[in-house]
Amino acid sequence: MANTPQSKKRARQNEKRFAINKSRRSRIRTFLRKVEEAIASGDKDAAVTALRNAQPELMRGVTKGVVHKNTASRKISRLSSRVKAIAQS
Repeated sequence: MANTPQSKKRARQNEKRFAINKSRRSRIRTFLRKVEEAIASGDKDAAVTALRNAQPELMRGVTKGVVHKNTASRKISRLSSRVKAIAQS
């Protein structure tokens, strides 16, 4: 348990930050799930729209420190290639 005033304050800040980051992570996963569902349904237009909506959300997670930049780039790259494959088939 925190004893000093500074460590008590840090504990409070960590709790707030954890809650904020958790909601951001959840929001990002929701956007990614929508892209996955659109890809699974085979609807090209819905997949493209969902991907366009997910990209800024992922990059916002990068700027907020929730997701690593390379992780976000990798996810966007892999999803966009899968969306492109739908368009070609």
